[in-house]
Amino acid sequence: MMKSPKFPYLLLILLFMVFSVECSSQSTDCIDRDPVVAGSFYPENQEQLKGYLESLFAQSEFIKTYNDVLAVIVPHAGYVYSGKIAASGYNQIDPDKEYDNIFIIATSHRKVFKGASIYNQGDYNTPLGKVKVNRELATKLINENEIFVFDPEAHSDEHSLEVQLPFLQYKMNKDFRIIPIVTGAQTLGEIKEISEVLVPYFNNKSLFIISSDFSHYPNSGDAQIADKNTGDAILSNSVVNVINAINYNGSANYENLVTSLCGWPAVITLLNITEKDPGIQTIHIDYQNSGDVSEDKSRVVGYHSIVFAKKKEQNMSKNQFILTDTEKENLLQIARTTIKEYLENGKVPAVDNSLLTKTLETKCGAFVTLHKNGQLRGCIGRFVADESLYYIVQKMAVAAATEDIRFPMVEIEELSEINLEISVLTPLKKIESIDEIEMGRHGIYIKKGFSSGTFLPQVALETGWTKEEFLGYCSKNKAGLGWTGWNDADIYIYEALIFAEKE
Repeated sequence: MMKSPKFPYLLLILLFMVFSVECSSQSTDCIDRDPVVAGSFYPENQEQLKGYLESLFAQSEFIKTYNDVLAVIVPHAGYVYSGKIAASGYNQIDPDKEYDNIFIIATSHRKVFKGASIYNQGDYNTPLGKVKVNRELATKLINENEIFVFDPEAHSDEHSLEVQLPFLQYKMNKDFRIIPIVTGAQTLGEIKEISEVLVPYFNNKSLFIISSDFSHYPNSGDAQIADKNTGDAILSNSVVNVINAINYNGSANYENLVTSLCGWPAVITLLNITEKDPGIQTIHIDYQNSGDVSEDKSRVVGYHSIVFAKKKEQNMSKNQFILTDTEKENLLQIARTTIKEYLENGKVPAVDNSLLTKTLETKCGAFVTLHKNGQLRGCIGRFVADESLYYIVQKMAVAAATEDIRFPMVEIEELSEINLEISVLTPLKKIESIDEIEMGRHGIYIKKGFSSGTFLPQVALETGWTKEEFLGYCSKNKAGLGWTGWNDADIYIYEALIFAEKE
């Protein structure tokens, strides 16, 4: 933490020097924020900076195998170390898209404070020119939400937001405005508040830039291991997984590791918004650490670029995804063996490769349901198709047996009395009318803000509910939105290929 200055008036003078009084045409009382790391983190000469960015983008990855990019996680170190990785992330953005706002969320490196600070005093200047701030929205967010403030010290010397701007200026062909946010929050509660305010703006009209480096100061080999753990956790789109990965790395005794994710508040802010959205896919773009461009591999910093994008809509019916009887039997065997091993030894066993086929290694969402004496004993699943089907089944089998909060953890002694059922899911499809729901064929997923809930297709058959009851009970009991809450929520449908040990 930065020590209090002995001469406060000097600090005020320095702060004033950072912000130039050059105003936009929209206001006569603005104070633009001038660059403070130009010449150190990146070239301060305009032509040199343009040439350097051209070189970085030429070296970077260009994948573009997905739909609209909603967010990117990119590093914020000196361009010589992390510039290629940052360019790889920015290279996935459509340069001709017109965004209402680009939210840049960085983490304070010099001051700890409650909530987050939004710069609403003017625009940002860089060697490439002026980056406009949507001062009206920035001020609105500050005035209407206690979690947001304007703290000049949060922005005056902070590099993690500033270094992102030249990449945007170089990449984007259309005019854009930013919402510059520096988080000082250090608690999950504060970060959740920030996310809740921002969630209405997370849509196709906005772009979120999340600024963060990864491991700090282990050797290059340890950095690669730790950064893969953290990167994989982010790719799972789970706050809990990221926190667990950070804690795991911290207990792994990597020499000189001081952090796994310096911008973790900014990353968690994003994941709070995205983790319950089944329409999001995560894509790893590029990785390296400073040892890859430096002769010193003994103390490095790691850098990932990761994209969060809207999933492509697919019209896949259950007949387009077929499991043979043998594959169904193998999946059920994998699920039962996994639960047994986990209850006995606390470990998820490796799967016998002879049981696996190309279909079982296909990325699919799935639910695992447990019944005992004909009664529900546990049911947990995942829509996100980010891992192989057999592995999703393993994870969901363990979760259904040990993590369903409606039931006590399954005991090993009762496992022989439990019947396993697996539901392999087709991709979600957003509907405009409930007339599109076919009872018994479609499951439903209702989502509004941070609240969501689902019913599998077989629930309609087991209960005999009408369509309105199907929606009402899901809205009330699963999503917590009330009986009629589905009326103004997003509704998705999906199909499931369902099979059980005792058909």
